[in-house]
Amino acid sequence: MVTTAEETASTTKRINIGVIGIGVGGLEILRSVVQQPDIVHLAAGCDVVPVTRERFKERFPDVKVYESAEDICRDPDVDAVYIASPNRFHAEHTITAARHGKHVMVEKPMAISLKETEQMVEECDKAGVHLVCAHTASFGLPYRTMRKIIDSGEIGAVRAIHLIAYTDWMLRPRTPDELDFSQGGGVPYRQGPHQIDTVRLLGGGMVKRAWGKVGQWMPERPMPGYYTAHFEFEDGAVATATHNGYGYFTLSEVNGPAAGRSSIENLVRIRKEMQSGTRNEEADKQDLRIGGKIEAQQFADALRSDGGRGNFGRQVAREPGDRSGLNDTGDPGTIFVTCDHGDMRIGSQGVLVYDDNGVREVTGESNVHSRGEVHELYDAVVNGKPVYHSGRWGMATAEAIFAMVESSQTGKVVELSHQVPVHPEYDADLKVVPI
Repeated sequence: MVTTAEETASTTKRINIGVIGIGVGGLEILRSVVQQPDIVHLAAGCDVVPVTRERFKERFPDVKVYESAEDICRDPDVDAVYIASPNRFHAEHTITAARHGKHVMVEKPMAISLKETEQMVEECDKAGVHLVCAHTASFGLPYRTMRKIIDSGEIGAVRAIHLIAYTDWMLRPRTPDELDFSQGGGVPYRQGPHQIDTVRLLGGGMVKRAWGKVGQWMPERPMPGYYTAHFEFEDGAVATATHNGYGYFTLSEVNGPAAGRSSIENLVRIRKEMQSGTRNEEADKQDLRIGGKIEAQQFADALRSDGGRGNFGRQVAREPGDRSGLNDTGDPGTIFVTCDHGDMRIGSQGVLVYDDNGVREVTGESNVHSRGEVHELYDAVVNGKPVYHSGRWGMATAEAIFAMVESSQTGKVVELSHQVPVHPEYDADLKVVPI
């Protein structure tokens, strides 16, 4: 059994975190919290599923466990909550936390309507608490490094961004709410935040208009598994974001071989089981929940590492020419950024920059190489620094996603009105260094 209640030798002030929704969605933040005991302390967990609460208590016997969001938010020992409940509850639980004076980190998607995002921002502002929109690829080191190069002006202004993903998202085990588009299920709402937050970061944030198309064509999954969207920024830059989650071709074929769950052999097996109605999806999902065989291994691995998560966190060092594991960039996919005097893409060890002098590979050095949302909240609460992925930033990303869906439904270009620019102090500590 593992406990996170032990005091460390550090005298650094820590934030007591409670997690609302300790199913699959909340487990990543749990792993991150136990990796960073000098700044955050796991104080409580909350879930409506009894067996999940029991397994949580087995693993963290000294941590309080609750059944309702209201109860965990009443706890005076909890400073902030991470909300990983089903998407339809994100707004309700954020507002509950704010009204109890708790700072908030909320999973993607921020909410399932623009009105809800507005209410979340308003309530957090009224309560004087910080709201961090969490778990998008824009926290990843390669994308932050690209943003720093753009800010430097060394290869000129951004002109075009292209981000494309081919994944097995639709073949992964799903619960009923994950399959319901009206509850924020499907690839556009659950994977759109990764890509669209990233293109907004690299493009400066101010999207002017959007056009999109959403695709749904898998009988076994009554939800959209595809989208493609085109965004135009106020300065004239353009971006495209595409995600195909149907799992026939995946980018691991290009970026490096996939193994285990994402191997072609396993995807063929799963698809045939789904088509024949013989798949035990609940058992597959249980493997990913707390105490499941896959989750238990992931937790053990987390205790042996310091918080980096492939290309989402620190860059993974590889031998020259080694493409294996480049799919660590994960669901956001492969990105190409075009500027006045050069292009960029993610390479095997860092960011490849193509300019008038040829090609070079660089990476970013930063104080933050793990879950960036934890550090943003900590720095805001303890050190008075700005929240970069703030409620208004998250609302702007959500607006772009809703615009993409609306455009698909109407066939029209949608004008945006809730956009905010990248904060001028974003990643002030990050330095770009050659590899």
